[in-house]
Amino acid sequence: MDVLTSYWSLDELATNGLIMLHLLGALAIGCVIGYERSYHGRAAGIRTYSLVCVASTALTVVNAYPSMWFGGLAHNTAAADPTRVMQGILTGIGFLGAGVIMRDGFSIRGLSTAASIWMTAAIGIVIGLGFYGAAISVAVITVALMSGVRSVESALPHQEQLHLSLTFPSEQTPRTETIGRLLSDHGYGVSNWSFHLADLGKKFEYELVLRAASPIDPSVLVESLKGLDGLLEFRLAPSRG
Repeated sequence: MDVLTSYWSLDELATNGLIMLHLLGALAIGCVIGYERSYHGRAAGIRTYSLVCVASTALTVVNAYPSMWFGGLAHNTAAADPTRVMQGILTGIGFLGAGVIMRDGFSIRGLSTAASIWMTAAIGIVIGLGFYGAAISVAVITVALMSGVRSVESALPHQEQLHLSLTFPSEQTPRTETIGRLLSDHGYGVSNWSFHLADLGKKFEYELVLRAASPIDPSVLVESLKGLDGLLEFRLAPSRG
């Protein structure tokens, strides 16, 4: 009976109360970061980020109270080493982050979401160690980076990169010079070409990587592509997600 009551002693309850405060802080920050991702329609949202942050905090903060483990009865507990827990958390988060990285045609999507999941785990660790001021600062920086930097990137001079696929009947396939000239007239350069003979030789496909100085309106190119003789289908997509 003494073993059971030791888990509900005043010291044990006080320790659990302090741990709960850490967990509530992690929950709040996880919700804030997750909402930013959810607002922008990302796959990982409030639940994912909150779970990551709270779990990281829980696994870290319990290392601060080794004397209270197992109801305070394990007097020979080795010295706690939170760095080992941190390594395990960040390694595991790497697998979770990889799950949100997706390839959509030529575009790679989810890199920022994966990085922010990893960052949320780090914030959870910092909360678990009790550095609330640092954790809040990192959370503010994370949300600012994910919300505001994209608009800054778009405003700065940069090059757009797009992927274009064109499908023609084999007997009506235009020459590469013709396609290259059309793209050049619209301000696009071709970085790379690939070719594919499909459907038992009935169709010929071009896959092109395009680059252009931003800003540029792709709808003008789209209208010109529609007028290509023999064009069966095409797809124009940005390379960044």
